[in-house]
Amino acid sequence: MILFAQIVLVLAAFPTALYFVNLLFYRPPRSIGTPLPAVSVLIPARNESLSIRAAVESALASEGIELEVIVLDDHSEDDTASIVRSITDDRVRLESAPPLPDGWCGKQHAWYQLSKLAKYDVLCFVDADVRLSRDGLAKMVTFLLRSKAELVSGIPRQETGTFLERLVIPLIHFVLLGYLPMIGMRLSKWASFGAGCGQWFVTHRTSYEAIGGHSAVKTSLHDGITLPRAYRRAKLKTDMADVTELATCRMYRTGREVWYGLAKNAREGMAAPALILPFTFMLFGGQVFPIIGVLISDGISQQLFLIALALTYLLRFDAAWRFQQSCWGAILHPLGVLVLLMIQWYATFRHWIGRPIGWKGRSHPDMMDTPSPNV
Repeated sequence: MILFAQIVLVLAAFPTALYFVNLLFYRPPRSIGTPLPAVSVLIPARNESLSIRAAVESALASEGIELEVIVLDDHSEDDTASIVRSITDDRVRLESAPPLPDGWCGKQHAWYQLSKLAKYDVLCFVDADVRLSRDGLAKMVTFLLRSKAELVSGIPRQETGTFLERLVIPLIHFVLLGYLPMIGMRLSKWASFGAGCGQWFVTHRTSYEAIGGHSAVKTSLHDGITLPRAYRRAKLKTDMADVTELATCRMYRTGREVWYGLAKNAREGMAAPALILPFTFMLFGGQVFPIIGVLISDGISQQLFLIALALTYLLRFDAAWRFQQSCWGAILHPLGVLVLLMIQWYATFRHWIGRPIGWKGRSHPDMMDTPSPNV
């Protein structure tokens, strides 16, 4: 039991240590630089009547930068288009998406179409459920210029309401900062170090067009991973910043949306064929088993399990404070990780039986039998 406890302790210590090292690199963008280039803010919208007004108006309220806002109504069946039309600002344009071609994910096709409609040389791809702060856009463009990267992104502050949201959504930061060495992102262009957040990307038009834009990831449901790696395969630098104070997102609004929303792109993340077993071992062993070990062991083994448990909570409570996350999600961290693993295995099982998961009324073929090349 002592040997097993030592293994669990290593599995718990690794992400905690890497998390605090990564905080040296995952920093908020610095003050706004001047002058800044004009930006095309591009928003794909399919049935986004609950959030589209706030998304557009927050972008329009951006300070210190010239911009246009283009919303692509992607065959919405609600009031999305009429809400955008009611916004009386000359900087806003509403366009209609063409029919979705075979072999494309709807979101990637929408963003690709938006890029062709943009008139400025800096492109800001932002989801319809993201609200930018008044200085957020200018600071992010400043970060793009100062970092010398061709594509930058960050994880907005995640608003959560339901129990499952509070339990699982904060794990976005945990997985990113606990398992991806960000020094590799800064010092190399290897595709395996590519990561981002699909809720908000900023890029130069020239580099975006050089990789083929979103056509390079047209089948992807997880552009937060696949788009940065497409840039890196073209030897272009990508980077991330802490944008907790610059943007807010309510990604899902029900437990059902959380489950299916995370499951739909799982096969391109932790549930990829080469990753599902290693991540299950690392996450269950290092994040779930410590609390079990404390309950079933004694002596030195129990002390090792207690240290492992303390390390997991050190990471999660620091992240809850730093990124304004739910305290309940941190307290119930082992349960949250267990639910996350269940979602990954659910997506894997659906793939095995040939029933890929759709989203927003569309069926998406599961094309991820093998992972994309990393280098």
